[in-house]
Amino acid sequence: KQWYQRRVRDVSRRRQESYFINKDKMLRAHMTCHDQDLLRSGLDCFLSTGDVYRRDTIDRTHYPVFHQMDGVRLFSSWELEEFAKDPKSFTHLQDPSEGTDDSIQACHTPEAVKIVEFSLKGTLISLVQSLFGRCQYRWVDASFPFTHPSWELEIYYQDEWLEVLGCGILQQGILNNSAVPSKIGWAFGLGLERLAMAMYNIPDIRLFWSEDERFLKQFRVDNIHRPIKFEPYSNYTARSRDIAFWVPPSFEENDFYDLTRNRMPADTVEDVKLVDQFTNKEGRTSHCYRLTYRAWDRHLSVAEANDIHEGMAKEVEKIGGVVR
Repeated sequence: KQWYQRRVRDVSRRRQESYFINKDKMLRAHMTCHDQDLLRSGLDCFLSTGDVYRRDTIDRTHYPVFHQMDGVRLFSSWELEEFAKDPKSFTHLQDPSEGTDDSIQACHTPEAVKIVEFSLKGTLISLVQSLFGRCQYRWVDASFPFTHPSWELEIYYQDEWLEVLGCGILQQGILNNSAVPSKIGWAFGLGLERLAMAMYNIPDIRLFWSEDERFLKQFRVDNIHRPIKFEPYSNYTARSRDIAFWVPPSFEENDFYDLTRNRMPADTVEDVKLVDQFTNKEGRTSHCYRLTYRAWDRHLSVAEANDIHEGMAKEVEKIGGVVR
């Protein structure tokens, strides 16, 4: 229990990554928070889907709210035995003191981890191929708070590698505190908007929250199996502006991203990049961000873009930043 509470406190509730309503309550940051209740109910194979909220970077593939799907699959020892080299002597759990390989959890035997990893990756490759057909994919080693070892699955999309999901072997501490200490399992989490972007060639995640009929009508079909390819309708010019300022104490990059989202006209900021930073001899740190403004429903004039950017500078000063 202490392990699970520590993970929740240290990872799931980081203020620099989560939205807090007050000092005690926050918006749901991931669907994993429901896993323990579902496991305690007796389920050993399930999907859970819902809206989640995170403070994140600003670009075409990130938005402060999106829909996440979590998947979990548990295995008992007898379910894994048929895949073992020697079923009679097979065991999937061991005394943690016997573990010598940091690449897996000390309580798991290497053979069991390999079998569960094979099941996990085979399942997710089948999922990706059923959605995208034959496509290039690759596994990237990763680190997540609720799984170890962990991986990200990427597909080659529009001439670059796109992260589709994260996954791994469930931390045994979660299972121990969910009344299933004798089992081992895998889990994955994926963002549904990002999958849809790749499937339908949607270039910007902001469109999912648009009420523009030009977007919505493209997905009204009589047959859900009919192929759909999004036809862009915005050819409006992007306007880029830089802003540099001395950051206030305890400043986090996500503070600036939130400021940009919350204070600017609705979804006019397409992209924000930190392009330069330095610390002077007195210990003061300066950040320079490049903001790209573009609206999907109208043309932004140079004057309008300048007005928006000047407003951004005033907001920076309100949080203690000193614009350079």
